[in-house]
Amino acid sequence: MITLQDLLQYLNQLLQPEFFSDVCPNGLQVEGKKVISRVAFAVSSSLATIKQAIAIKADALIVHHGIFWDKTSYILVGSKKQKFQLLLENEISLLAYHLPLDAHQTVGNNWKVARDLDLTNLKAFGSIGTNKIGVKAQIKPTLVEDFQTKLETYYEHVAHTALGGKKHIASVAIVSGGAHWMIEQAIQEGMDCFVTGSFDEPIWDLAYENEIHFFALGHFSTEKVGIQSLKQITTKHFDIPTDFINLFNPF
Repeated sequence: MITLQDLLQYLNQLLQPEFFSDVCPNGLQVEGKKVISRVAFAVSSSLATIKQAIAIKADALIVHHGIFWDKTSYILVGSKKQKFQLLLENEISLLAYHLPLDAHQTVGNNWKVARDLDLTNLKAFGSIGTNKIGVKAQIKPTLVEDFQTKLETYYEHVAHTALGGKKHIASVAIVSGGAHWMIEQAIQEGMDCFVTGSFDEPIWDLAYENEIHFFALGHFSTEKVGIQSLKQITTKHFDIPTDFINLFNPF
């Protein structure tokens, strides 16, 4: 067993949320039990995820997407009320780390992918304010079709593509989640391809007009990486039972 304070201190030291200007509060969002014997990890704090955390008797739930967001209402009605009610009734602490988990160069959603895919010459990429949350890197010249297969196998998700670039790729920029708009930064920096989670109508023309490859592997699927990596390192550090709640989300 560990204390909530032990867990919070460890995660804050690891992810350093104080250095990020974010659209949500990072760290503790709901306080539960002071003593923790089991921790659950998930991408998002959905109602289904919270119910699963209760079912497995977790004392804390650590997510990438918490409940509080700058552009959403703080009024507790409907499913939002249910979420808080269940967390408080079951004394489950909710901890959320958004941009800090995207940007982290060991366990983050982007740098870990680059290393797992054997990319080289890794550098920070993808500016949000004063922070860079993604990564750009080099790759041995690879057929675009082969790289797409590699991505789909890694993320376990079909790629939505706009293949406007060269036959072979040698440079890659990666920003997980809803970052399709960062294709413009990838274009400015001369990247051969851009990998993210989401897509939108203008991306198609941008990719072909600027001769760059675009891959969208799903917001959820591209952001399972960091939270699963965070689970592994937290489990090892504290030597306590942990679970990854992997509920289906195709988007």
